[in-house]
Order: sequence, then structure tokens, then C-alpha cells
Amino acid sequence: MDITEVSVSQDSKWKRNKSNKPKNKSGSRGGNGGADGAEAKEEVKMEKSEAEAAFPPTFNVSEIKNKQRRHSMFVKYKQEKSKLKIQLKKKKKKERKALGDKAPPKEVPKTIENQRVYDETTVDPEDEEIAFDEGTDEFSAYFNGLTNPKVLITTSDRPRGRTVKFCEQLATVIPDAHVYYRRGLALKRIIPQCLARNFTYLMVINEDRKMPNGLVLCHLPDGPTAHFKISNVRLRKEMKRRGKDPTEHFPEVILNNFTTRLGHSIGRQFAALFPQDPQFVGRQVATFHNQRDFVFFRFHRYIFKNEKKVGIQELGPRFTLKLRSLQKGTFDSKFGEYEWVLKRHEMDACRRKFQL
Repeated sequence: MDITEVSVSQDSKWKRNKSNKPKNKSGSRGGNGGADGAEAKEEVKMEKSEAEAAFPPTFNVSEIKNKQRRHSMFVKYKQEKSKLKIQLKKKKKKERKALGDKAPPKEVPKTIENQRVYDETTVDPEDEEIAFDEGTDEFSAYFNGLTNPKVLITTSDRPRGRTVKFCEQLATVIPDAHVYYRRGLALKRIIPQCLARNFTYLMVINEDRKMPNGLVLCHLPDGPTAHFKISNVRLRKEMKRRGKDPTEHFPEVILNNFTTRLGHSIGRQFAALFPQDPQFVGRQVATFHNQRDFVFFRFHRYIFKNEKKVGIQELGPRFTLKLRSLQKGTFDSKFGEYEWVLKRHEMDACRRKFQL
């Protein structure tokens, strides 16, 4: 039987000799144990850095070609991001609670609205000129209590079911509002009939492809006439967690953020739709909120739960208005004089400049 000699490597001898060395008080083997441990740690760090460099760089979720996998990865990414956001929010809340009165003020987020470019036509409520204009404009008779609002609501020719329901629900929101079908009559022929029956407003709901898409609001007898685009119409049946139908009580009216001269006149036009003496027993509120030149309409009922908490219930309908033009006098499409017309390419050039 042949016996082959196997040579022992220097590394194995070094390991054997290292294992035979007695431990000192610090627990390291030999006199240079601390230096050897530092060198070993540095070698481990080097190996980790090399391993990290060997991995491919991070990639985008959009680079995944499989649609289902891409969607699932994106959902996971959004969930992780929201979890981190919630954790950070809780951490900041705990820190503010621990600091108490010494906590720094909350950061105000930057939005297009609070970075708005200053407009020269911004209205100061205490200005004498504004007070004079309010006393002599077309709505002065209403605000002085000389007239009560009475609104006629009509539609374009041959309205569809959705537009008809929208008009009927608007009539339940605006007190003393009456819905009449158009029957092919021109607006110029309708206005004299409205004046003969003491109507103070003519409201026309236009539609396109069976959906309401426009509103003409004409103040009688001397105007002005505003033309709006309607979008995001939600009827009562389409709203979640809506309350019961509104009652016949006169609602309160809230006008938010109508700061320029144009916005001030539009706000006064909205206010003149409702009686000035709201019946607080009904606890109903009609809100016109202007934000980035979009007027959001909401109709709510509220209840006081205690001294600090208030419960709010939306009654509907809801919709959004965008002003297209403001015309002097009553409606006249041919010879009417326009105070203001929306020119999109000129007026919408700066995203932080608004007209209302």
C-alpha cells in the first residue's frame, strides 16, 4: 500500500499555532490581539464594500416589463412610502407633545394658492370707493332690503333626465326658485316675461351629451349676466353618506376667497340668490368657495354636538363653476357689452395669477 505525503500549508500551521496560544486577561490571543482584531474588522468592511459594489444599481419600477409585477411592485412601494410618512408624522407629534409650549411652529406647506401673485384689483373692504360702488351697483336694491330674490330656472331645448333632476334639486336649495321648461323660446323673449312676473334672476342650465356643462346667470332687471362652465356635477343619489333632503328653511350663505373686484361682484351676484334673513333653525349652509378661479358649491346641514365639536352632513347637489364671461346688462349675444372675458392663453400663462 502506497503512502503519499500531504504537505501542511502555512495557513493551517498559523491557525494551529494561533489556537495553541494562551489567552491574556483581555480575552485576545497573544500580545498583538487588538491589532489583529482591527485588521480583521477592516478586512470585513472591505469585503462588504466589494459585495455592495458587485450588486447592480437601483432601478425604476417602470423598467419592469411584466405589467402585473410592475403594478404589484408599485403598490408595495406606495405602501412603504405611506408607512414611513405616518411614522414620521407620529414621531413629530410626540416631539411636539414633549416640548409643549417650546415646540416650534408648524410648517405651512407651499401651495399654488398661498403663493398667489398679488393682483392690483384686490378689494379692501374698508375702502371708501368700494363702499360707494356697493351702494350704487345693480345689487344695491337687494342688499338695502328693497327687493326679495325670486329665481326662474330653465334649461336648454329638449333637456335630458340628468339635467332636469339637477334643476329640480337646485330649486330645493335656492328659496323661491321655480323650474320651467324652455319650449324653444329665445332668452330675449323669456326675459320680458320674467320681469312681468317679478323675477329677480334667470338661471339657464345648458347641457352637452346629456350632461350639464354650462350656466347662464342673469340678474334682473339691469344685469349683469355671468356665463359659467359647470363640471363635476354630483346629484344626491350619487353621493356617499348624504343626509336627508333639505327643508324649506332659508339657508345661510358663505362666500370664501372672492378678493378682486371681479370676484367681489361675482360673490355679490351669488349672495343675491338667497334671502338675507337666514332661518338658523334649519341649520343649512350654502357655500361658494373660490380656489384657483374655480368656484366649488356645497350644501350642508350642521349640528352642535358640544361646545367644541360640530357635526356636518352634506345634502347635495355639488358642482364646480368656472367663469367664462361677465356681460353688462341682460343677456344679449350679439350687441352685448362685456366687462370681462376669459382669454385662456393670455390669462392662464402664469399659474399663480388668478382673476377672482
